[in-house]
Amino acid sequence: MPKWIDRTTAVAFSSIVIALIVMGIKYTAYLMTGSVALYSDALESIVNLVTALTAFWAIQVSRKPADSDHQFGHHKAEYFSAVLEGVLIILAALLILREAWIAYQAGHQPENAISGLAVNSVATVINGAWAMFLFRFGRRRRSPAFIAEAWHLTSDVISSLGVLVGLLLVVATGWAALDSLVAVLVAGNILWSGWRVVRDSVSGLLDEAVSKQVEQEIRSIISAEAEGALEVHDLRTRHAGRATFIEFHLVVPGAITVSAAHEICDRLEAALQRAVEGAEVLIHVEPDTEARHQGVIVL
Repeated sequence: MPKWIDRTTAVAFSSIVIALIVMGIKYTAYLMTGSVALYSDALESIVNLVTALTAFWAIQVSRKPADSDHQFGHHKAEYFSAVLEGVLIILAALLILREAWIAYQAGHQPENAISGLAVNSVATVINGAWAMFLFRFGRRRRSPAFIAEAWHLTSDVISSLGVLVGLLLVVATGWAALDSLVAVLVAGNILWSGWRVVRDSVSGLLDEAVSKQVEQEIRSIISAEAEGALEVHDLRTRHAGRATFIEFHLVVPGAITVSAAHEICDRLEAALQRAVEGAEVLIHVEPDTEARHQGVIVL
């Protein structure tokens, strides 16, 4: 692999390639059958491609180092990508509802349903396998863009399974309206997926704190590694993409030297960065006259 292509970039680019392949397979299945349910599945795959392209862009931006205009880095770019993905997902659902209504009024009967479903199932298997990989990879790298994409692919797989069941019922019963009904159910699932992606991404943009479990781990590390200090108060945390910002006030004896206080801070910073991936630690040192003795970590 060339030096300019790392694993994260390779995975993001692979998502684009897979989205193109899946889109082609699903559109072929739709052309074979004329099914509005399969059309809805193919339409969602177009959104998959757009979200993969958006995620690729956002990941590259988020990894840029801090500069004079963005002194805290570009970590939040992935949240903007995830919000856009959620909006596109919702738009796709509304388009599917429109097509379902048109097909219901026309009373169109799908053709070659079994053959079309066989072709579509290949795309479903590909999406399912890639979604599982993206969940693992995105959580390991703490990437909102990859996780949002994985959730979207999961909703796509669920939708495809619903289409499979619905078209089999159409074949078994001859009731053409079931095709439109399945498309409506697919749209409902996509709407829920889009709302979930937008909700989680907006939380990140609003500087959501770490979980209670992670916060307790941070407190334990501070308590264990802050020998020589008196207490910690005003502990605050926030997520920004792969980065976790940790800030707190460290109270030390008034007579301690600057060098000794700096050594305590270095020890705390190193311990937190080992335990919390992507930790950015800011410590404000205060003399013992600032001690609060309440609602704080007493060391």
